[in-house]
Amino acid sequence: MSKSDETKAYIIERTAELFNRKGFAGTSLSDMTQATELTKGSIYGNFANKDEVALAAFDHNLKQVNDVLVEEVSKHSTARGKLLAYGKVYANFEDYPFPGGGCPVLNTATEADDTHPALRKKAKAALNGWKKKIEGIVQSGIDNGEFRKDTEVERVALTIIALIEGSMMIACTLGKPEYRKTIMQSLDQFIRQLK
Repeated sequence: MSKSDETKAYIIERTAELFNRKGFAGTSLSDMTQATELTKGSIYGNFANKDEVALAAFDHNLKQVNDVLVEEVSKHSTARGKLLAYGKVYANFEDYPFPGGGCPVLNTATEADDTHPALRKKAKAALNGWKKKIEGIVQSGIDNGEFRKDTEVERVALTIIALIEGSMMIACTLGKPEYRKTIMQSLDQFIRQLK
């Protein structure tokens, strides 16, 4: 890795949580220089602008989440087990090496919906990718006889994502992490009832 690549990686790593907690609009150049202990010139010598840093920080945060999910899901051989792993991870969100500030997809999608088209595009792609992964698991469950052939694959995937993201939003907004666990119990029940 070149010195320039090392510096870029360092800037991304040091600002990723900042962008996830404060959002694009709430993160100032002063915040970025303080987090990295670098000058404005050092940051903008490696990135064209704040947008470029924010987009890279989102990718970094999303990779952290995806790495955890891939690891936990891969521990299971059944489709049901793989789906249940999602609820386990999010019920115990704080026990995993997720980025500080909560779910980067939820945070970014909420903030960038009408204000930052490039970040919105990344959040949209992340949600669509997540939906596709869950749909693949559900379809494999249908194919191997775990779930009925008439199982509505898209509805199941959307319900799982909605329960997860809703639990994150409710728990964070109300300052009640136990609500996330309660909602994940409902997710667990939903998945176990799939026939």
